[in-house]
Amino acid sequence: MNNPSPKNEHSLTLETSVSKAFLAQALGISFDRDYYFDPFLRRQIDARCHHYAAEQLKDLDAFYTESNLGRKTCFTPNQVLVGGIQPNLILGMLLGAQFIPAKQGDADISPACWAGHAPQDLPHPRTLLEHPVILLFDSHIRAVQQEKGLQAIPPFFWDASGRAAIHGALTTAQKFLGENVFMDLLEEPDRVRQTMDWIVDANIVLVRHFAALCGIKIQCLHVGECSSCMVGPSEWSNFVAPTLERLGRELGPVRLHSCGPSGHLLAAARKIAAIASLDLGGETPLAPVRELFGLDFPVSIAPPVKLLAGGSLEALMAWTSDVLSANQGGELVLLYHLEPQYSLPVLRSWRATLTDKYGFC
Repeated sequence: MNNPSPKNEHSLTLETSVSKAFLAQALGISFDRDYYFDPFLRRQIDARCHHYAAEQLKDLDAFYTESNLGRKTCFTPNQVLVGGIQPNLILGMLLGAQFIPAKQGDADISPACWAGHAPQDLPHPRTLLEHPVILLFDSHIRAVQQEKGLQAIPPFFWDASGRAAIHGALTTAQKFLGENVFMDLLEEPDRVRQTMDWIVDANIVLVRHFAALCGIKIQCLHVGECSSCMVGPSEWSNFVAPTLERLGRELGPVRLHSCGPSGHLLAAARKIAAIASLDLGGETPLAPVRELFGLDFPVSIAPPVKLLAGGSLEALMAWTSDVLSANQGGELVLLYHLEPQYSLPVLRSWRATLTDKYGFC
């Protein structure tokens, strides 16, 4: 008689995504400008990346996508990413920032593209739809739609599930205004608030536009608000919370992402009805999350980078045991984004150990 599989009492899953930097080394791929602005070339390169992950990283059940964004369960081989660029980079380009591809990793834009400019000089959000970059993406979407059997996945989306993705208003404001934005929250709060309000308006216009163009019904919204962990609860409540509340009303339930230590913001976040799930970094304690949000609330959490890059299996399992204890059996996803400096033997052993112990893989 076969032994029964271990019981997964923790409602636990493990997700592995693969970074551009890892695949650049593994396959010799160059993620240059053409990769981002030629959807058919991108489809060919993405197919190579997906094949490598499926064959060479099969034991990790790995999937090639942007960190924390696309989902393997929502992927179809006929999808073509158009303008698959981090959301705040697209918005920055619309304000004049230079797009800077990194052939061996993630792209970026020239820094502080709106530093020194007044918020009242920002373009009306509706006029962004006439910007050459948006018109180019529109034409690419139509070109893909004309090819039989292909599905265009537009900017601000990473699969066909209907989950849109943007960067939070404060994180984007830091990108556009520079590090001084944190002092400006105290010294020029109205200027920062006006800029953040514009960022929200612009994201709403663009997400709705691309969803309509591709016939996507928006189901929910991933909001990457990493910079907000650098402010206190009062500033977060006054500046960040209203933007999340509005995004929730206008676009749908919010999956709030913060990779930095965010335990001090949990109580303020709990007051926002629009937040439907949390995507956290491993430095945020899970016990208060469960105390405030309950066991049925969906949470995903990534191990600290130091454990993934330089840790041992013992250290990673110790962190995992602490997390599962604090989780109290709640709905939980452990996830990480595979980078070149991470130890594959440790990650393989970690997954195998979790499989043996919880039987979820």
